[in-house]
Amino acid sequence: MNEEAQPPGSFWRSVLQSLRGQEHDYTALPLNRAIILLSVPMVLEMVMESLFVVADVFWVSRLGREAVAVVGLTESVMTLIYAVAIGTSIAATAIVSRRIGEKEPELAAQAAGQVVLLGVLVSAAIGVALGILAPDILRWMGAEETVVVQGTDFARLMFGGNATVFLIFLINAIFRGAGDAVIAMRTLWLANTLNIILGPCFVFGWWIFPELGVTGAAVATNIGRGIGVLYQLWHLAGHHSRVKVRWRHFRPEREVIGAVLNKSGSGVAQFLISTTSWVGLFKILALFGSTALAGYTIAIRIVTFALMPAWGLANAGATLVGQNLGAGRPERAEAAVWIAVKLNVLVLSVVGLGFVLFSGPLIRLFTPEPEVGDFGVLSLWIVSLAFPFYAAGMCFEGAFNGAGDTWTPARLNFLCLWLCQIPMAWFLSKSFGPVGAVTSVPAAFSLLTLLSWALFRRGRWKLQKV
Repeated sequence: MNEEAQPPGSFWRSVLQSLRGQEHDYTALPLNRAIILLSVPMVLEMVMESLFVVADVFWVSRLGREAVAVVGLTESVMTLIYAVAIGTSIAATAIVSRRIGEKEPELAAQAAGQVVLLGVLVSAAIGVALGILAPDILRWMGAEETVVVQGTDFARLMFGGNATVFLIFLINAIFRGAGDAVIAMRTLWLANTLNIILGPCFVFGWWIFPELGVTGAAVATNIGRGIGVLYQLWHLAGHHSRVKVRWRHFRPEREVIGAVLNKSGSGVAQFLISTTSWVGLFKILALFGSTALAGYTIAIRIVTFALMPAWGLANAGATLVGQNLGAGRPERAEAAVWIAVKLNVLVLSVVGLGFVLFSGPLIRLFTPEPEVGDFGVLSLWIVSLAFPFYAAGMCFEGAFNGAGDTWTPARLNFLCLWLCQIPMAWFLSKSFGPVGAVTSVPAAFSLLTLLSWALFRRGRWKLQKV
């Protein structure tokens, strides 16, 4: 029987099984079924994260363009923190999935403990440093003084409380690497449901809650994500998880920490390059005032709404790459990536077309200000044109990372986003204003996808040791 063959009706049975959180050997299942079992909870996990991103800016936009600019500028700096967290989480997924594929759960738990230990230490240091410098950072980003005054408390809370989002990224990466995608999904559903409920309560002072304005959004975010981290730790301690971490696993182990740092260093570099390019883009847009910043912030939140679920499919492919390489089945790992690419391109092509056709009504859901809305519509239309390229690129990038080949995406990001996108954004903005800066986004990411595809086909990632 062909490995990919599935009996009629098995798709929906697999979907239901994926949501129950049952344990499976993903190195032996038919690939189509393995993709479904892993990707359904991962996609649903990212759907909730997407809903939060959109809900957050929906409520804040009611406070005016300055409040939206506060969120946009702060989030552009928070992406640097996300880069460190995601870079470390790449190492976590690669190492844990490889150990699970090798049938070494104790070594997987040991790696998980060291990852969490590093996460606590790094996030604490970042929180103290950036929390103190919050108003200076907003000024450096080009914020007007009214934006700095309104946004300092919001920025301090987001920077100082970064441990909540940092640990959510890391521990969910451990669960995904182990194949426990349902636990990761439930974590984000819990955390972000609380965020969505508490957000307007703290922003507008509903019921018994104080009215904190834009700062309330940061309070709600940290409460929701903090409770999500507690839920993760409960599972990581052995409740229904394939990776059971005990106190002994938190004792520093030089060899394991070295392996994590080796992989996470290049992973952090990869995402720092990517996210600092966004910071550079926001600095260019800040030259055109809060209207351009607010319009682009709304547009990019809507784009993120679509792209985050697509990362679920890419993450499923990355997990299958790691586990199957650990099991000595590289051709099966490659086949899993191509399945993820085809599904992702199909879905995001439809979504991108929808955004192009309905960009006006979508943007105007989030702002009553005509000038902000006009620039947001144009930004959404431009960025959505390259959705098929984003879809394929994130799957190829996930394959490299799942194999532990984190330097390849890092180098590609540097070439396409810093050497191409930022100079292009600067020069185009000189001739075409903020629209020119936005045009650099689909151009750079399309180039990134084409180069990733070429290197993926060469196949050197299959030889990576973890």
